[in-house]
Amino acid sequence: MSKLWGGRFAKATDALVHEFNASLRFDVRLAAQDIVGSQAWARGLVGAGVLTQEEADTIIAGLEQVGDELANGRFQFDPGDEDIHTAVERRLTEIVGAVGGKLHTGRSRNDQVATDFRLWLLDAIDQVAAMLTDLQRALVASAEANLNLPMPGYTHLQHAQPVTWGHWVLSHFWPLVRDQERLAQVRQRTAVLPLGSGALAGTAFPIDRQALAHELGFTAISQNSLDGVSDRDFAADFLYAATMIGLHLSRLSEQLILFSSSEFGFVRLDDGYSTGSSLMPQKKNPDTLELTRGKSGRLLGNLVGLLTTLKGLPSSYDKDLQEDKEPVFDAFDTLSQIIPIMAGLLRTLQLRPENMAKQLEPNLLATDLADYLVKRGVPFRQAHHLVGEVVQLAENRGVPLTELTLADLQSVSEKFGEEATAVFDIETSLSSRAIIGGTAPQALQAQLAAARQQLG
Repeated sequence: MSKLWGGRFAKATDALVHEFNASLRFDVRLAAQDIVGSQAWARGLVGAGVLTQEEADTIIAGLEQVGDELANGRFQFDPGDEDIHTAVERRLTEIVGAVGGKLHTGRSRNDQVATDFRLWLLDAIDQVAAMLTDLQRALVASAEANLNLPMPGYTHLQHAQPVTWGHWVLSHFWPLVRDQERLAQVRQRTAVLPLGSGALAGTAFPIDRQALAHELGFTAISQNSLDGVSDRDFAADFLYAATMIGLHLSRLSEQLILFSSSEFGFVRLDDGYSTGSSLMPQKKNPDTLELTRGKSGRLLGNLVGLLTTLKGLPSSYDKDLQEDKEPVFDAFDTLSQIIPIMAGLLRTLQLRPENMAKQLEPNLLATDLADYLVKRGVPFRQAHHLVGEVVQLAENRGVPLTELTLADLQSVSEKFGEEATAVFDIETSLSSRAIIGGTAPQALQAQLAAARQQLG
């Protein structure tokens, strides 16, 4: 097996070692970026006086042909190809002859792969951000259609206070805003050019790295060659951002799984986003939501795996860094599945307001009764205790809170006035929370407008 680095060795690489060492099976995904990066490097070598313009034109044209072969599936890989970088250089030399051997002047696979990987990730981040935007639009559309539809709100999976469907749906919109912000930050830290760092000490040729950065779409250049070839913070940052996206979609999935169950019955999943049972004919399973919930563990595993790989590495490049790409590729592939599916599921989701209404039980308004007492001058902690006694009284009598009479309330405290029972109204409760972020209609309209503004 011929190697591009084989001159120092008297013995061929063991076949098993070659397979162990090779990364072609996954880094072939960097093919397009390797072509673009190599063409830019060829132009840089002209400015450095290493290549003539004619030689560079020949190399650039040859790389164009290699890129076409790769894109069209006509590229023939050689058993000795360790990775996409050596495969491209080998084929280039076959096409253009010995001048192809000049392309790698001043460049190492260390800074080459770091550059290719960053280029690939910049595009991947843009794709994930676009998919997230579509999902956010689906959430906003669902909120807008049922902005003021009352439903019970939960803490500890117990009835808490009334909210609305629009308020609940938008509670899953804002985490994705933070995810978008994280992706933008990752993109900024990814757009740093390592090319020109060489193997570890920088290149000995006067390459214009600023021009390279501009041509390749980077916004900055690495300031230390040792760090330039070994920095994988951007990969870990992306995996963290991906994990947070997975976590947020997992929480959304969990709630929709509960809401679609017979016990809740708040929503009905479209048949296109459900599956059945091989044994029980009546079943309609939320498998898409369960898989989305499960994939969050996969994304977290990718993050932990890379961080564990990175934690003990010494300075500069080490072969351990070959383990950086597979988790990132897998995270991107995972997000590319679950985000569009969640958007489609939300757009086809059917609400069941009648079942939500059945769960709007009186105890949801206990806090409103405490607020009523506070407005009459009772300290909140005392009001909380008094309403707790009222709730206990209703439970002891086996009646809803709303069926207690004024006399019943005043048996607990004379602070309850004739208008106390007026608080037992869902719409009044919702409308009373008119602050920014609250459940009142005007607050929800403002929140919806803010969400639309986020989408641009």
